[in-house]
Amino acid sequence: MSPLKVGAVAVLAGGISVGIAVLGQRWLSEPLPNAELSGAAQLQTLPDFRLTDTEGHEVQSGAWSGKILVIHYWASWCPPCVREMPLFIHAQETLGKAGVQVVGIAVDRLEDVAEFVARYPVNYPILIANPEAVALSRRLGNRVEGLPFTVIFDRRGRRVFSRTGEITAAELERQLGGLINAAGHGAPSEEAS
Repeated sequence: MSPLKVGAVAVLAGGISVGIAVLGQRWLSEPLPNAELSGAAQLQTLPDFRLTDTEGHEVQSGAWSGKILVIHYWASWCPPCVREMPLFIHAQETLGKAGVQVVGIAVDRLEDVAEFVARYPVNYPILIANPEAVALSRRLGNRVEGLPFTVIFDRRGRRVFSRTGEITAAELERQLGGLINAAGHGAPSEEAS
């Protein structure tokens, strides 16, 4: 290939890359077309929602009123989601008595979730996402609707933390420890690391 053609291809590729970056950034900052689903602004408090668990029972978000609530959006096919699950199991086990409640929202098929939790039991409720629950994740700070997504609410239902992507044990412990200590319930267990 001649140097002129190589240069033209390089300029074209560079132009396409810059265009994608600019349009991609613009796309991420645009609200969803359906304002009712996306909301005018991010939610700062826990909204009322209802989802079904793996056994088909409807569960309402108000069931965890007064608790420090950790909502973990995940899927059985998502390796970082699955890697995080032992952190949430441990948090529920060690901090449940201090008022922490972990809830998993599976963005997955019911059959796959049921099979997964049969093989790898969890000690917290698993709910099945629907389109409204996915839209809710966006309103809670998950701009790209990626997985995993974790959002934490304090005892008053105020959103205090959200992260799209894998969370570390140290970060989870720091977030929950601060909320437990603020409520005067003592420090989290040393095992929570």
